Amino acid sequence: MSNLYKVIVTGPFNSGKTAFISTISDIAVVTTERKITTEDRGIKSETTVAMDYGRVELDGKILHLNGTPGQARFDFMWEILAREMNGFVVLVDSTDPPSFPDAADLIQLFSGFHDVPYLVVANKTDLDGAVSLAEVRRRMNPGEDITVMPCVATQKSSVRQVLLQIIELIDRRRNA
Repeated sequence: MSNLYKVIVTGPFNSGKTAFISTISDIAVVTTERKITTEDRGIKSETTVAMDYGRVELDGKILHLNGTPGQARFDFMWEILAREMNGFVVLVDSTDPPSFPDAADLIQLFSGFHDVPYLVVANKTDLDGAVSLAEVRRRMNPGEDITVMPCVATQKSSVRQVLLQIIELIDRRRNA
């Protein structure tokens, strides 16, 4: 069985994808962040325009982490990044429920590229105004068999837990 994993990290704008990958990567993250020139610049100063790439080894397994751009105008990259993916993680900003429908759309999109396991990950659960995991599940309705788990993308142990969970799902699928 292969110990290599290609995991896509996707989610709406400002959900924490770049932070998630940067927190855990064993290598310097390859990032394509650029200054924001649209009305979104009041939210943050830079956005990913093509991809983020990081690599991490967990328990002898090597994960290639590919972060997608969060803005729909860069959606041409999504299908390219999804090639040969073994699984994906959908990050949502748990303090921004209006972004949940966009995250639900990303689940449909990435599930349509390949039938692979995925997780819904509620990021920023440590912040004031974060909704509960039950509320994330209710609003996104990913299906009863899909795990919805908390995360703080700036905490290595938190990101590690998410990645160990997706590895378990991928391995279960590979062994089925």
